[in-house]
Amino acid sequence: MTHFAFPRLSNRVWKVWHRNKDVFMKTYKVNFLPPLLEPILYLFALGFGVGSFIDVIEGMSYPQFIAPALISISIMNSAFFECTYGSYVRMYYQKTFDAIIATPLSIEEVITGELLWGATRSLIYATIVLMVIAAFGLIELPSGLLIIPFSFIAGFLFATIGMCFTAISPNINALSYPTFLFITPMFLFSGTFFPLSLLPEPIQYFALAVLPLTHVVSIVRALTLANFSVVLLVSFAWIVLVSLVLFVLSVNLMKRRLMV
Repeated sequence: MTHFAFPRLSNRVWKVWHRNKDVFMKTYKVNFLPPLLEPILYLFALGFGVGSFIDVIEGMSYPQFIAPALISISIMNSAFFECTYGSYVRMYYQKTFDAIIATPLSIEEVITGELLWGATRSLIYATIVLMVIAAFGLIELPSGLLIIPFSFIAGFLFATIGMCFTAISPNINALSYPTFLFITPMFLFSGTFFPLSLLPEPIQYFALAVLPLTHVVSIVRALTLANFSVVLLVSFAWIVLVSLVLFVLSVNLMKRRLMV
């Protein structure tokens, strides 16, 4: 089986999406609480706390600087962890994948539905964080509203990344490796809490080439400040291209695992 054979899909992928949405909504109070409280805590602790020692950073206040990062981090975490730990539990412990595949849905459709749901969680969480940021007056409107559709596209990227790791992880404990070796460095070194320009040039180039969150933060920051440039099109093209490649790869890797 080739890793880059394009999957055959139908509109039945939305059956999987709908199933995950129904489960999510049964515990909506718990699910909506973290994205509501986390940005508030970060803003008070870092934005207004640490930020009180910082005058101006790249022409803006420190709360304005980290606000887009908080939205971007919520996009990353919600999709990545949904398609790693969440998908692994449904695949291995709950046997949800086996039950769905017993219906007319194919493996490709099940995995694609999982990825679409991961992207949807990014949209939901990013929207909640966006409302918090807007309540603090740290976002330009209406350009900031473009973050909502963009969060689905960026979330799909992180969902495919997470699914690739799920496909190759021998057990659920092994998912801690990509969390600490990939997600944590992105959290810290993607232009989130300090400008990327402060890093040595080789690390800057590495971040731009390898760390997806770098491109997401750049675009979200531009949308929150209504500060657009041609460079953002390069970041957007990077996100779309890598998403398509990893989508095909993740579906085929999961198909190989489930057929063994």
